[in-house]
Parts: sequence; C-alpha cells; structure tokens
Amino acid sequence: MEFIAEILLEALIALFQAGGEVLLQMTVEIFGEVIGHGMRESFRLKPLHPWLAAVGYFSWGAIAGGLSLWFFSAHFIQSPGLRLANLILSPVIAGLIMAKIGAWRRNRDQEPIRLDSFAYGCCLAFGMALVRYLWAK
Repeated sequence: MEFIAEILLEALIALFQAGGEVLLQMTVEIFGEVIGHGMRESFRLKPLHPWLAAVGYFSWGAIAGGLSLWFFSAHFIQSPGLRLANLILSPVIAGLIMAKIGAWRRNRDQEPIRLDSFAYGCCLAFGMALVRYLWAK
C-alpha cells in the first residue's frame, strides 16, 4: 500500500512539475510577445499604443544597460543608498533633458521623435538604470 501511495505521489509531483514548466514557458513567451510588440511600436512615427511604445523604450534601455555591463561592470556609485536614489533620479533627469531637447526642436520647427519627450526618455533611462542597479558588481 505504501508503495502505491509513493508512486501516486511521484506521479502527482511530476504532473505539477510539467505543468509548472509549461506555465513558465508560456509566461516567458507572453512576456516576449509584449516586449516584441513594444519594441516594434517604438519605431513607429505615430504609436498606435503608447503603453506598448513605452515598453519598447524600456526594453531598449534594458538592452543598453546590459551592453554597458560589458564595458563598465562595476557600479559607478559605491553607496547602496545613493545607488537606489540614482535608480529613481537618473531616469527623471534624463526624461527632463529629453523633454528640453524636444522643446528645443519644436522651437526650431524641427520634427521631434517620440524619444524627445519626458515619458519615453524616462522609460528608456529607467530600463538601463534598473539593469545596472540589479546586475552591476
């Protein structure tokens, strides 16, 4: 009787593990789909879905953050508290700078791109800052 219970328990565990594997794969695929569409939206002149474009810019920032780790693998700021402040303040500052660039372009009758706005500039910078915050040494 104990042997049968053990076999049933192992079969149940294997079923849950297989279900978990499928759930993990589906989650990664759905996440990849959203990021892929967001990155595609970031190239459109007029985004159909601003939230997807924001995801795209965040993704580009995360890619840039990952690439920057190859060249600068250590944190530039040593204090953990200041690194957390940098995670919040750097994207805000970058967004403000990009908004100023957008205003400068509009004043000179130039066509600004979506990145020339606070929101998209902040999304890109936050993606990069988050990757560096989490994975820099």
